[in-house]
Amino acid sequence: MTGPAENYRITFLPADRKVTVPAGTNLLRAARQACLHINASCGGTGVCGKCRVLVEQGSVKDGISEKFSPDEVKKGIRQACTAIVTGDVTIRLQETAGLKSGQLGTEVPERHRAAMYVFDLAELREEGIFSPPVEKFFLELPRPDHNDRQADAGRLLRSLNEQYGERHILITLNMLRRLRRVLREDDFRVTATLARPVNSRFKSKLVHVQPGNWTTRNYGLAVDIGTTTIYGQLLDKQTGEILAEAGDYNRQLSYGEDVISRMIVAERPEGLRQMHDLVAESINRVILRLLKKKRIDQDELTSITLAGNTVMTHLVLELEPHNIRRTPYVPVSTLFPPIRATDLGLKVGDHCMALFYPAISSYVGGDIVAGVMGSGMYRTDKVSLYIDIGTNAEIVIGNREWLACAACSAGPAFEGGGILHGMRAAAGAIEDFSLDPVSLEPMNLTIGGKPAVGICGSGLLVITAALFECGALDQRGRFARNLDTARIREGRSGYEYVLVWEEEAGIDRDIVLTEVDVDNFIRAKGAIYAGVMTLLSEVGLGIADLEQVILAGAFGSYIDLDSAMAVGLLPEIAPEQFLYVGNGSLMGCRMSELSNHIRKDVIKTIQRMTGFELCEVPSYKDQYVAALFLPHTDSSLFPQARKRRQAMNLRAGDAAKNRQEPRE
Repeated sequence: MTGPAENYRITFLPADRKVTVPAGTNLLRAARQACLHINASCGGTGVCGKCRVLVEQGSVKDGISEKFSPDEVKKGIRQACTAIVTGDVTIRLQETAGLKSGQLGTEVPERHRAAMYVFDLAELREEGIFSPPVEKFFLELPRPDHNDRQADAGRLLRSLNEQYGERHILITLNMLRRLRRVLREDDFRVTATLARPVNSRFKSKLVHVQPGNWTTRNYGLAVDIGTTTIYGQLLDKQTGEILAEAGDYNRQLSYGEDVISRMIVAERPEGLRQMHDLVAESINRVILRLLKKKRIDQDELTSITLAGNTVMTHLVLELEPHNIRRTPYVPVSTLFPPIRATDLGLKVGDHCMALFYPAISSYVGGDIVAGVMGSGMYRTDKVSLYIDIGTNAEIVIGNREWLACAACSAGPAFEGGGILHGMRAAAGAIEDFSLDPVSLEPMNLTIGGKPAVGICGSGLLVITAALFECGALDQRGRFARNLDTARIREGRSGYEYVLVWEEEAGIDRDIVLTEVDVDNFIRAKGAIYAGVMTLLSEVGLGIADLEQVILAGAFGSYIDLDSAMAVGLLPEIAPEQFLYVGNGSLMGCRMSELSNHIRKDVIKTIQRMTGFELCEVPSYKDQYVAALFLPHTDSSLFPQARKRRQAMNLRAGDAAKNRQEPRE
């Protein structure tokens, strides 16, 4: 078993900035962590040779470039992107802004991430609510004889009551047909599997009987049915442990990236069956991958808890979604009964139950309800804002007393869609970025340190914010035409900024950010911010009333809060008030797989959630139009972002002035 990585301290001069990083970190990423800029346009692959630094004390592994002379190497010149930290080290950076004062001209604004919320299994145990909705019970039944001629079914039910206090149990015809043989296979030693209802008015259901003792082999699945990706977790329901995780693309993608496209397909002859089969196939691929990782038989799964947006849930259940996209936007149902998983085409045992999270409305689905449950928002006194940022952004505001929710279409920009060189987060995607405020030379960091091939959502956010803060972009998202840099140029579709030159990229052309890209980004962020402001207004609150902001979704895990507030994506509140929950939908499914009490809380929670259709709220359009600027038409909503821009412009102006003066 590998122990924790050793940490080392790096001191960057002349700024005397110190940062602690794990062994194996390269100096380029360490500099970004220290809020320092090093020119590195190739993405950190060692191609451009611009990220040279001087190792003054200590040593690093490699980092020697063919572009360096023997004398430079002997002096300690290294490439930051390929120099790996192996101990405490002191590094001197080039003063690219040339400040005579000795201040480092490579400083970039401080950055903040949301604190990570960790689901605490111990809380379920401490509160006495660790009780999976499907449980196994081992029974040693008395053998029938002349003095005990009770029927097999009655014998089983009597023992469940006597040994475990389980009463009022429903047995299906399918179970009765198997019961005689199973009871006698191991001399009346059996394991009974019970599915518990949420409502106490209903009976528990006997879903499986096995010969022998199988109580330690009780497994469940938590599944998030995403529009783009299906994620799953394999759970040990005896311990609550996550045994394995896996994901796969939703095969419905071939018919469109958004739910509207898929609903249109579902309206065609055999289209609904086609959409169902594709998503079922995707879920099956995840299930089989999870089971294979731990060598668990599919017959050992007793339940699957699933959550998805309302459209995805309808398509999995093969419910007609036609009226979801037509006014007055009515789904077939928002509540879904327990279902045999095999009836959905899932490759599991015929006793495995599929449990679906309920939806609120056509566009606020079970994935958001699951996120509200997983984040604990439904039981806190804090007025909280929950945002799941994606193609469809869902928003919830409230606390334990009340909840209001809405959804807005942000478009695919945050997932790489509609961006010339946009892509999903994968190897070679530019995920982080900083900018020299004077030369406008970039520092690109790619996923996996691979040659740059495109821009992912987190990279798009940081790039746009940095260009705006440095004055390269104006409030409308247009590039400044009068700056002394070759990186801003006129391209095929208007002006653009060159992030990576062709000879440094992993593709056969320059990687650029265009004004069309920026416009698509502004529309996406504007829709989300307008949704937040509209919902706040509808419940009589303002930004100052928010005590906590909870971010969910893959994009939220990488979001730079300062950049998000600089461009007007998120309301400007203190960074310490932000919390990141990861895949909130998956977390909520996991909680429900481990606690039937949580499933009961779900019903109570949705009863106090009020849904708003933003397209029918008159003020939403006005809020949206106002948000189609960087950061907003009303800059007073973002005072700290304005101060950052002013400080950046002042620093850049001083640096440019000092460059023109002879050094003493």
